[in-house]
Order: sequence, then C-alpha cells, then structure tokens
Amino acid sequence: MFQVPASHEEWNVIERGFHSRWNFPGLYGAIDGKHVLIRAPPDCGSDFFNYKGKNSIILLGVVNDDYCFTYINIGANRRCSDGGVLLNSSLSHELENGMLPTGGFFVGDVAFPQKHYLLKPYQHTPLTHDQKIFNYRLSRARRIVENAFGILVSRFRIFEKPIATDVTVTDKIIHTACALHNWLRKTSNTYLTRENVDFENVDTGEIIPGSWRQENLALLPSINRIGSNHLDKLEN
Repeated sequence: MFQVPASHEEWNVIERGFHSRWNFPGLYGAIDGKHVLIRAPPDCGSDFFNYKGKNSIILLGVVNDDYCFTYINIGANRRCSDGGVLLNSSLSHELENGMLPTGGFFVGDVAFPQKHYLLKPYQHTPLTHDQKIFNYRLSRARRIVENAFGILVSRFRIFEKPIATDVTVTDKIIHTACALHNWLRKTSNTYLTRENVDFENVDTGEIIPGSWRQENLALLPSINRIGSNHLDKLEN
C-alpha cells in the first residue's frame, strides 16, 4: 500500500502539507535508511555483516507529511559504502529524470549525497545565522521519517529481535509491515496519536519526544554509510 504520486498535483498535496506543518516549502518527502537485524543465512559469509558488527538488511524509506511511506527499498546488504542504496535504486533513476515538480526536493541526513533534489544539513563550522536556521528547519522536517520508523518498530514486534527467516521471506515481512503501517495510519484513530510522535511546543519551541523514543532505539539502527541493494519497490 504505497502511493507514489502519479501527477504534480498529487505531489503538491504533500508539499503543501510539509509547508503548513513544518514550515519547509518545496519539500516532497523525507528520506532515511535503517538496518533491519536478521539471522545470517547459512553459508552467506560476510554478505549481511554490517559495520556495527551485526547481520542486517537495509530498509530505505521516503515518508510524506502524514507519516506514510511513499517509497521503500528493501534488501541492501554488506558493509555500507556511501550512496549505494539510493543511487542504485529505481528511485534515484526517477529523481534524476524529473519525478518531482520543478525545484522540488527531499530532505535527508548527512549519510546521503547532496543533489539538487536532495537537501541535507550544513556540516562545516562555524555556521552562519541563516545556515543554523536552515539546519533547524531541515531537522524539524526530517524528524517525520524518524518518527515513521519509530512507530513502525514500536507497533510491529517482529523487529524486536533478528528476523530468522529466509531473506526473501524477510523482505516480504518488512514490505508487509510498512504497508500495514500506512493502512493503519489512514484508517485508525489510535495507531498514531500526538503523544506517540515528536511534537513542538509552539510557545517555547521545545521538542517533546514521542513515546516510541522511550523504547529500544537500537532495534533499527541508522545508516551511517550506505551500500548496494537487491530489491526495491516503487509502486502506484
């Protein structure tokens, strides 16, 4: 249940949501990647052994302004190298060929390559005042994908320990969990509440952490470096 917008008007609905909710005009999605821990398949050698010393496959996701996944890529393995999951995916090809409306972009963290369609925080120091404001607003907007992953792992307990199935079955489990997340977000009033996700106190500017952050954040470790993929999904 992934709905990649098929027209500029559908993309613009997402952009208006990011603009009104997160004060970030021109934004069409937040992207992030997580390691999903697995039990190593027999005779796989180091194929799934990541830089954290565990076996995993990578889930790359793009999330819209309403915490729903619009795109997922499942299955990158091996120790991670810069940019591979995104650059080798169908998403990268579509982005390079004008998938987003003119001037539109996604936001990601420093693990991703800088592109005209993908913005990430300034890293150099010292930062100017304007750069600090940009980083602050980008962080606010990108937090939505962190929360989507957090809700996913807190609701679907299959992620509590390494998944011990054949890799092809593991891919299907992850895909199904993401699809159910979208469906429940759209149909249930209790699946995701204000207390579950980060929100900002408009009077003080303080970010109030979502309840999922009180749980074990190591269940889906973040990607610091990114590698190749063996399965991706781009569906209408």
